[in-house]
Amino acid sequence: MVHRGIAEAAPENTRPAIEMAIEDGLEWVEIDIRLTADGQHVLFHDDHLVGKSDGRGRVAERTLAELQLLDAGSWFAPRFAGTKLLTLTDALALAKGRVNYYLDCKSFDPVRLVEEVLAADMEQQVVVYADVEQLRRVRERSDGRVATMCKWHPGTDLGQLKKDVAPAIVEIDADEVTPEICRDFQEQGIQVQAKVLGQWDRAAIWTRMLDAGVDYLQTDRPGEILALHLRRLYGERSRPVLMTCHRGASRYAPENTLPAIERAIALGADYAEIDVRTTADGKLFLLHDGALDRTTTGKGAIRNAESAAVAELDAGSWFGRPYAGENVPTLDAALSAMGDKIGVYFDAKEIAPEALVAAVPEHALVERTIVFQGPGFLNKTRQLEPKLELLAPLLSASSLEPMARKLQPTAVDVGWEDLSAELIERCHKLGIKVFADAPDDATVEDYLRAIDWKIDQIQTDQPLRLMRAMELRASPVE
Repeated sequence: MVHRGIAEAAPENTRPAIEMAIEDGLEWVEIDIRLTADGQHVLFHDDHLVGKSDGRGRVAERTLAELQLLDAGSWFAPRFAGTKLLTLTDALALAKGRVNYYLDCKSFDPVRLVEEVLAADMEQQVVVYADVEQLRRVRERSDGRVATMCKWHPGTDLGQLKKDVAPAIVEIDADEVTPEICRDFQEQGIQVQAKVLGQWDRAAIWTRMLDAGVDYLQTDRPGEILALHLRRLYGERSRPVLMTCHRGASRYAPENTLPAIERAIALGADYAEIDVRTTADGKLFLLHDGALDRTTTGKGAIRNAESAAVAELDAGSWFGRPYAGENVPTLDAALSAMGDKIGVYFDAKEIAPEALVAAVPEHALVERTIVFQGPGFLNKTRQLEPKLELLAPLLSASSLEPMARKLQPTAVDVGWEDLSAELIERCHKLGIKVFADAPDDATVEDYLRAIDWKIDQIQTDQPLRLMRAMELRASPVE
């Protein structure tokens, strides 16, 4: 149950945050419900509008028409300018057949809420969380058709709770969860949701919750929980494909920054792909575009900029408020961040082979680095450092054998649309691995097909979809 949608990369409780969760294949989204002055339900967590919109005052003091004039996205980042508050009705329509909702009802009309859920035919996709008296009204109004969830602490009278609310799920704080409690509830047909937010949102607690047998985890870090789940599924076995996060985990943090690399590491990626360019005074920085304009507060080509000026730029605010002030990292800082935690997929955009080869050994990354560029660049790189792995673009299937003879690359980069079981087998017979970049619209089924064809590595902007595919290809550790 992802908390307020993908709130690390989009404004919480909004359409973009919910859409991201759906695209990631998550099962549940927790959203917060409040009443407007004219009795309508909208998605908003805080009581006051300041901070999460351009409005002032309390949500309860504004009509729906007034609230829908507000900008609920610019506070997070300019790219979300114009994002509107969602009504519950619109949120239900957005989720129908796509994702389930945990409705955290901060202030609401139980009768109206039940009517909205039933009118949307969403009673199988929501659970309502509120205090006991309000949940009693939800249960009565819906004749038990709308599921309820309440807080439970040790010592609470469960018999009375079942009589009052008949909860489908109980929410228990992580520090109060035990295997015995989970078992007792589940034997009575009640599921357990562990609240693992804040100080509890970390691997040691997730592991304890999973071992205890909880049914749900409410979290701000769903990708990391899925990464933990994969480690538990595969144990000491290798996963079926290597995962590379494109420009770092650029879906969840600004591309080619240290947070994007850190997120890739947290997601269990095998490689972080980085783009490297050179300034006017010969310093190396991470940047995809030749120009600074799109992802930094700078202007113009980086090749014409002095390194001192580039180092002062903000490379995070465009993506989201949590990353405001994040710098354009130097190559040295990026390689230090990778350490021994992840491999380097080096897209040598604008850097001399000599500079690349000089940078990598300082961080003991020679044997965990693969370099992508054209044949001329790769040949020169091999002459300078034979231990570096080379990734060459395969422009056509007919060029495979000649390339294998002349360059002998570690791997070839194949266009996603050109992949086939036959081509991958041809490469493997030549001792060459197959890498490919998945398009944004690649589905879990597309990833599964490539895995079944024995592809070696997939570079993706959608890591959770690839992780879901790996989950489906795993069998439990005996």
